[in-house]
Amino acid sequence: RNTRRSTGRNGRGRRRRTKGDNIGEGACPWVWLIINIPVNIFQKLKYPRAIPFIISNEFCERFNYYGMRTVLVLYLTRKLDFDDDTATVLYHTFTTLVYFMCVIGAIIADSWLGKFRTILYLSIVYTIGSGCITLGAIPTWDLDARAMTIAGLLLIAFGSGGIKPCVAAFGGEQFKLPEQAKYLALFFSMFYFAVNSGSFVSTMVTPILREDVKCFDDDDCFPLAFGVPGVLMVISIIIFIIGKPLYKISAPAGNMFVKVSKCIWTAIRTRSREKSINPREHWLDYSEKRWGRQLVDETRILLNVLKLYIPLPVFWALFDQQGSRWTFQATRMDGDLGFWTIKPDQMQVINPLLILVFIPLYEVAFYPLLSMIGIRRPLQKLTLGGIFAGLAFVISTIVEIQLESTYAVLPKEGEAQLRIFNGMNCDYRVQSNIPEHADFTLQAMSMFEEKYLSVKGKATYTYTLSSTGPGADCAVSAEQRTFEVEEERQYSYFIRKQNSAISALRYEDDTEKSSKGYPMFRVLGNTATNRTVVFRDVDSSDPFDRHKNGSYVYDLVESYPSDYEIYVDGELTLTYTMRLGGVYAFIVSDVDGMITEPVIVTEPNSVNMLWLIPQYVVMTLGEVMYSITGLEFSFTQAPESMKSVLQGCWQLTVAVGNLIVVIVAEAKIFDAQKWEFVLFAGLMFVDMGLFSILAWRYKAIPLKTYDEEDDPNATLPIEQKDQSGLDNPAFKKSSDE
Repeated sequence: RNTRRSTGRNGRGRRRRTKGDNIGEGACPWVWLIINIPVNIFQKLKYPRAIPFIISNEFCERFNYYGMRTVLVLYLTRKLDFDDDTATVLYHTFTTLVYFMCVIGAIIADSWLGKFRTILYLSIVYTIGSGCITLGAIPTWDLDARAMTIAGLLLIAFGSGGIKPCVAAFGGEQFKLPEQAKYLALFFSMFYFAVNSGSFVSTMVTPILREDVKCFDDDDCFPLAFGVPGVLMVISIIIFIIGKPLYKISAPAGNMFVKVSKCIWTAIRTRSREKSINPREHWLDYSEKRWGRQLVDETRILLNVLKLYIPLPVFWALFDQQGSRWTFQATRMDGDLGFWTIKPDQMQVINPLLILVFIPLYEVAFYPLLSMIGIRRPLQKLTLGGIFAGLAFVISTIVEIQLESTYAVLPKEGEAQLRIFNGMNCDYRVQSNIPEHADFTLQAMSMFEEKYLSVKGKATYTYTLSSTGPGADCAVSAEQRTFEVEEERQYSYFIRKQNSAISALRYEDDTEKSSKGYPMFRVLGNTATNRTVVFRDVDSSDPFDRHKNGSYVYDLVESYPSDYEIYVDGELTLTYTMRLGGVYAFIVSDVDGMITEPVIVTEPNSVNMLWLIPQYVVMTLGEVMYSITGLEFSFTQAPESMKSVLQGCWQLTVAVGNLIVVIVAEAKIFDAQKWEFVLFAGLMFVDMGLFSILAWRYKAIPLKTYDEEDDPNATLPIEQKDQSGLDNPAFKKSSDE
């Protein structure tokens, strides 16, 4: 026995497995490699061996979340046919639910399931939600895409929000304190880096998958853009499960959020009954008998800090519009850089990229510079961060004002629009009773338009045509003709030759830019017979057949920004560049030889998308000061046992901020987007004024020390004491992260 004990072998001559042995050695070789390569690397750093799996899990989960969210508003508008306001409401409602579920997830983990099982089970729910959205985006399956998307978003909100407060805390539990305290700080830095790395990579990749890949006979591939992040979520679950043998898994210890809520509720109820007969110094003191002096004092300190949280949601109302209003703003801009075209949703990549750059820069340069001008205290920095957010929306307002000149003018109440396209290769004099256009010249192969006709209901205008040039083909009768228009609608007339006579074809027009930002065009055919018109992309040689039998006014279609060769019955008639946001009409005529003439109905996007960079830079400057500084200040002011409650309240401020956006978007107060930006900028400045007052009045409440030897009942709730006043071992208090 002594020999076996000294050699570490059992009676059969086999070495007993010790604590330091590699896990999975007797299993499949690939399992052994997956587990032990990252384990051995981190062992050299004296890190807990479970950390690589937690970091990798977080990277994959954040890739899923931000990748899906990056393309979400464009999917809602382009595929599910929601308007911009409704898509904004859905986007921010989803974000509100995600951050509201953070509190629910923390309660589930700390009160019932524990962090490991909460992360695992809700990750599965999360993956099912991603699958719902992906399957709903496949057009050939004939699923109810709207219902699948809403169901998927609800499941993702429950899963993502539920695991959000658990993963970082679960990673922190893997460290042995105080021996590994210095490594714990490095873990949180790596964790934050994994979050932003996942965000950065997915924000860059998913727009490429969405637009540059074609699938299911569509010009884009949203199923792939949603599917790849979904696969990453499956991988995150696999990684998390593989690391299970290495985890320190703690049993649920009770959620402090619940305890604080009960303490406050007890104080409110008791005060209403005993206020007159048992006056107390502070209203929370009424719960001391039931919950103990320490919990009452710590709750009082917590509420003192939470007063500063009142203005915080407004910042998140501005910040999270990067994924909604700012993305829609990008669709109305020109992303062409000559060598590469930026996609509207790719602009969101600027935020995580700048975060990775700004965090070290703040410590090295920005904070020392701010200190030189007297901005040293955390609340000063937090106020400045909020001001930066307001300035970012001032910049976005300026950009929006510049963009307005490129927007299509749409008829409002009491207005109508009239356009006349001349498909003949000759000029005509038009005499009419159209207000301010009694006599004008309609030039050959061109367009006349009036965007602001004053109309109530319907209106009819009379006109006569007369040719101003020679040629039998241009001859026109002197008969009186009519134009008919309706309020809030756009009508166009196409002058063409039909059966040796000049006629005008009427159709309802639409000059609004594509929600995708792509160019749109229609073909107007003044030909003796129907002809085949083909647009061939010069770069890809991809032909677009736009011929439609029996019609001379072709449907409005959407295409990619590119150079196109236009063929009529196989004959090249024009090479033309269609740009982002433009709406075009191509007049095809064979009356006097084969001619194709382009007409710009709505000007293409002319403001480059790079002009959005300043507002993203200023917003990110504000985020680093606001988010990191705010959390740091709050955590240092709150008692140790209240830090989890504080984190939950911080997440709730994000939820309330997104709810503010939902309310504003649903109210539809403004017709122009610029005024909504002005509202949020002004609201942010007023909000920071309120915060400055609260910060000036804020006074920290010192935390008392509690000596249980002097007063054993001071720190524990009354229901957790036995009758002798000694601690009941069955109810030993444990700390909550």
